[in-house]
Amino acid sequence: WPLSTRARRKRTVRRTDVVPSNYLGYFQAASQAAAALLGLLFVVIALRPGKMVGAHANPVAKGLAASTFTGLVDAFFVSLLALIPGHKLGIGAAIMAALSLYHTLRLHLGLRGARHIVIFVASLLAYGLQLCIAIAFVLNPHDAGLVSDLTFTLICAFAVALSRAWQLLQSGAVAGADEGHAAGTSGDGTEP
Repeated sequence: WPLSTRARRKRTVRRTDVVPSNYLGYFQAASQAAAALLGLLFVVIALRPGKMVGAHANPVAKGLAASTFTGLVDAFFVSLLALIPGHKLGIGAAIMAALSLYHTLRLHLGLRGARHIVIFVASLLAYGLQLCIAIAFVLNPHDAGLVSDLTFTLICAFAVALSRAWQLLQSGAVAGADEGHAAGTSGDGTEP
């Protein structure tokens, strides 16, 4: 038996949009940026694998690479989840925030030489705020203000990841001083 007109209207009025369409471009760009940066991180690790991964890796470089990876993976997956029509973004964002908090704490407590307190606190604040917003989003899935707030936590995750990547570059784990000598220059780029 066909549905009555009133029942059909009720059915079409029911909202299924969790992420408003005006945020889709942001989440598309964020997922693409995170994917590109993750790819670059893998290239850097592949070029100098003994310095950043493995049993004999420099613990500071290993921690910086892992922290960079954590921030980029968080931003990548939250952005991808936001692009799935009708998906409950809050649950996925909460899971990613909890995993990122756990990983950040584990890295910080396990690496004595990599204690950059400002970036550590920024990481905890970004992922903690993401967790709070995600829980609020689970409770109010159609609140566009929470989507806006979540976009800013992703910007914080990118900022933390990029600052860790910069620290990784400055640590010397990416380009060793011996490469400068092989090319006929000293480590500072001047002729010997």
